[in-house]
Amino acid sequence: MKATEVKYRVGHAGYVSPFTEFMDGFLAEHPEVVEDQRRGWYLFWDHKADFEDMKEASKDSVPVKGYDYF
Repeated sequence: MKATEVKYRVGHAGYVSPFTEFMDGFLAEHPEVVEDQRRGWYLFWDHKADFEDMKEASKDSVPVKGYDYF
């Protein structure tokens, strides 16, 4: 298996934390995890918003009172 080269931001003087090293190795050995993350991202974040439904829902909602500090 060919390991992918990971580029880090300039200014870190080449330091890589042990956790980052572990995650890079883990993700290189388990590419299915990355694909699963992408599917989850699209499932929860990249979906069409129905603004008409959102407008209707806001009309029916009851305003929440602010939290009072005593």
